[in-house]
Amino acid sequence: MKLLKFGAIDIGSNAIRLLISNVLIDGKAVYFKKYELTRVPIRLGADSFLEKHISDATAEKFEHAMKAFYHLLKVHNVISYRACATSAMREADNNKQIVERIEKNAGIKINVISGSEEARIIYYSHAAQTGNLNNDYLFIDVGGGSTELTIFGHQKPEASKSFNIGTLRILNNQVSKEKWDEMLLWVKEKSKNHQNLVAIGSGGNINKLFKMTGKKAGKPMPYEQLFELYSKLKKLDFEQRMKEFDLNPDRSDVIVPAAEIYTSIMRTTGIKHVYVPKIGLADGIIRKLYTEYATKEKLTDI
Repeated sequence: MKLLKFGAIDIGSNAIRLLISNVLIDGKAVYFKKYELTRVPIRLGADSFLEKHISDATAEKFEHAMKAFYHLLKVHNVISYRACATSAMREADNNKQIVERIEKNAGIKINVISGSEEARIIYYSHAAQTGNLNNDYLFIDVGGGSTELTIFGHQKPEASKSFNIGTLRILNNQVSKEKWDEMLLWVKEKSKNHQNLVAIGSGGNINKLFKMTGKKAGKPMPYEQLFELYSKLKKLDFEQRMKEFDLNPDRSDVIVPAAEIYTSIMRTTGIKHVYVPKIGLADGIIRKLYTEYATKEKLTDI
């Protein structure tokens, strides 16, 4: 029996997360267990989407967070880790300078990944976790700056696209009707030949919405229940949502546009249920790191 620790840093538009996971190897069996999750509400997207540039003040906070993460990785003796950045970093005109600054001052190398790569990492984490590759899926990942949509059929991605429609962009009135129409037309066209398509939701907002409905883990969330919750949240102001639903400030504002994105896509495609497997980019990174380790060490792969 062998116990290993891996680390993953998810640099999103609304927050930055560090996940440290235990991986227990017992013969041919491999078990993944989340050990520690640290989240800091640094909104890179607040700069990037409005100014196309990450400010010095935000970059300084970013650097402090990454230095802290570096020390946590050392304390936990992880054998391998990876940091991946998404929409906000992709769009910032000074992203290369930020990446260089973080690597020099915090000792962490950042990989800025595409929207399609982000979707693949999370999807295959779900597939490995559930062992179910038989259904056709519409994978929906809603972030602060973008929504990644990927249709998986016959155990492989058939169509994938990233749309600049995210929770922070909606809050900042940066999403036009034309952008909405483009996304909904695309998903309607790409999904029309798939019968009984199942939605998989990823991200902090859909996880919070799922928890608020009181559904049991592993059970799907019906569209009607999600839409009813969205309607309730939309009628409340920022402070009322915090009080009535016990939401943190950095969740209370973005949860409404997130629910709007999910309900719009499900209504357009006719999808009746969404599964929320409580996984995200960081979970996918952990599994990829283990796969690379297992291949190198010639262990049984996942």
